Amino acid sequence: MTDRDRLNAITKTIIGAAIQVHRNLGHGLLESAYEACLAFELGKRGLKFEQQKPLPLVYEQIKLECGYRIDFVVEGSVVIEVKSVDAIAPIHEAQVITYLKLSGCKLALMINFNVNVLKDGIRRFVNGQL
Repeated sequence: MTDRDRLNAITKTIIGAAIQVHRNLGHGLLESAYEACLAFELGKRGLKFEQQKPLPLVYEQIKLECGYRIDFVVEGSVVIEVKSVDAIAPIHEAQVITYLKLSGCKLALMINFNVNVLKDGIRRFVNGQL
């Protein structure tokens, strides 16, 4: 299995988990509620993940703790940023792109649960080429 196929399989499982959460909860709740339920669903599906993973900034060979936290890093490869907002703004996209660069992960999903149909709230970001 290629790295691309592995990442696609992981994201397919993540999206399935997110859809299940959205079906059960609907939209309009706080991000923390969706994050907790998504953690439960990811675990049920056997995915290994780190939640609220600290993300240091390395500046001139010095590691700085700046308070960045990634909602999820799944299988050491995919960043998930959970949102519950009326609309995704450019600052949200910039946040995910920054997390990809700093983490070294190749793929990220931003999942906005505050939508009627979840597929309208999912954005995929790629760091480099897959």
